Amino acid sequence: MASSPSVPKVSNQNLSEEFNTGDGFINTIPNEKCAVTTTPLLQETSSVSMATMQLYAILETVADRVEMHKNIGNQRENWNTLLLNSTNMMILTAATMAGVTATSHGVSVLGLKLGSILLFSGATATLVIMNKIQPSQLVEEQRKATKLFKQLGSQVQTLITVGSPSKEDVKGVMAKILVIDKAYPLALLGGAMLEKFPESLEHAVWWPRNESQKENINRKVEMGNGWTKELESEMREIVEVIKRKDSQDYERLGNKALKINKVLATSGTLLTGIAALASTFMGSSNIGPWAATVATITGALASAVNTFEHGGQVGMVFEMYRNNAGFFKYMQESIESTLDESDVKKREHGALFEMKVALQLGRSLSQLRNLAKKSTYSRIEGIPIDEFASNLF
Repeated sequence: MASSPSVPKVSNQNLSEEFNTGDGFINTIPNEKCAVTTTPLLQETSSVSMATMQLYAILETVADRVEMHKNIGNQRENWNTLLLNSTNMMILTAATMAGVTATSHGVSVLGLKLGSILLFSGATATLVIMNKIQPSQLVEEQRKATKLFKQLGSQVQTLITVGSPSKEDVKGVMAKILVIDKAYPLALLGGAMLEKFPESLEHAVWWPRNESQKENINRKVEMGNGWTKELESEMREIVEVIKRKDSQDYERLGNKALKINKVLATSGTLLTGIAALASTFMGSSNIGPWAATVATITGALASAVNTFEHGGQVGMVFEMYRNNAGFFKYMQESIESTLDESDVKKREHGALFEMKVALQLGRSLSQLRNLAKKSTYSRIEGIPIDEFASNLF
């Protein structure tokens, strides 16, 4: 009868050592022997894991911000529709009462007079509130904030997936959240609301500003990391086109929209105020018919002005121009801050950066390079360039 093969005895100590020192195994059994050698690795893993956990917590906050701005944007869009319809109904009803009063002779018009006064006064007060908060502009603010928080959420997800998050990444993301909160506040009271009628257009700022001092562009920089002298020159020309064409154009259009909105806001409130004042003189024997006529005409004009301002969403148009001007300022500062970094190893890879700039401007790489060549030629010849940097808007 054959003897059975003997099985080697392995002690618990040998088994622990085999798992701790064997190739391809992760040290998961702590002991005194491996404690000293694995402490730095464990500390590094712990710090990275903490950064990742913080980014996941931030991601939840960003998702909450997206939902919050989306819901409030829908609410304020309803405000614009309801306030516009209600105000116009009050104005038109009061103007109709005034018109009936003008054609009434020998009949008591006290009820029509009081009703017209109350409706015109209520419409004036409503218009003051609407012109103060500009509901259509509030809606555009929330749309932009929703978009920015969605972009930030995608960036955080990408950072978690393909990168090795650090504490600096966490601080950078938190700074971006706070800047967007400040650029597009939710509150309407306590001075937090954005000024709806500034002296001139001020572009929106939704990114942390870099206060680093610019260096001499003629400094000696060792090229690498996808960067060449030609690529740097190309990016500088793109910045010049953005400054000379896109930024100036949207600032000009934004200031025009701001002036139109100011005139409409003042005119609508003034017309309803005049109509309310004229209504108080209706029914008198001497100037009653003339007062009723004035109230009817100014009421009709006020309804037309109110419809053009809030129905046409002039405030939203101004906010759109303000955001577009902010986008081009962001592009300009983003390119300049990258070029100001003398250590090319700390920059984003040149080819990747060029592709991102091209996509953000709605161009292909060849179109972006041709634009830089046109800018160089126009600057040398002293003639204005006839092309905008962005093909999107």
